[in-house]
Amino acid sequence: MFIRSERLFLRPGWPEDWAELFGLIDDEAVVRHLVRVPWPYHPDDARAYAARAQSGLYPHFFVTLPGAEGAQLIGCVGLMPDDHDPDGAPRLGYWIARAHWGRGFATEAARAVLALAATLGHRRVAARHFLDNPASGRVLAKLGFRSTGEIRPGASPAREGVAPTLGYALDLDPPGNCDGDRRSMVPVPRAA
Repeated sequence: MFIRSERLFLRPGWPEDWAELFGLIDDEAVVRHLVRVPWPYHPDDARAYAARAQSGLYPHFFVTLPGAEGAQLIGCVGLMPDDHDPDGAPRLGYWIARAHWGRGFATEAARAVLALAATLGHRRVAARHFLDNPASGRVLAKLGFRSTGEIRPGASPAREGVAPTLGYALDLDPPGNCDGDRRSMVPVPRAA
């Protein structure tokens, strides 16, 4: 799957992307806000992630910024199963390389994945962030997520321990037709 947003191109990772990925995520300031990423991050971790197979219900993407020299990798975004959600809603995850923080790329990439989530049949998406990462909370608020008020411990290898995370949820609208019309489509009879 590929997604084009206003400024970004979201695509699957390929094994040859590992070095570019490693150069971006081998940054403790990025990894300390992520739950599932090992620290220290090693080249083999990047190779494994870049070669990771896609899931039909839980796709993940490399976030790239197209330009005159080609598309530059700037982060990742995707859906994953959420072990904490009793309804089985997927969890949204994302990260953007530090050089690209503060430019709205996380919001734009996540918005594109949420549109896809509705198309895949998901009706609700969960998310969470560490309490000391308010920037991620602002991204979720811009996307329409509401705080569930639930605070859980979250482990991060870069933090060398557990830190509190705040939960969020977003109810998705069912996908509409290609014109953005949310009404059900009625077949138009053809003239005989």
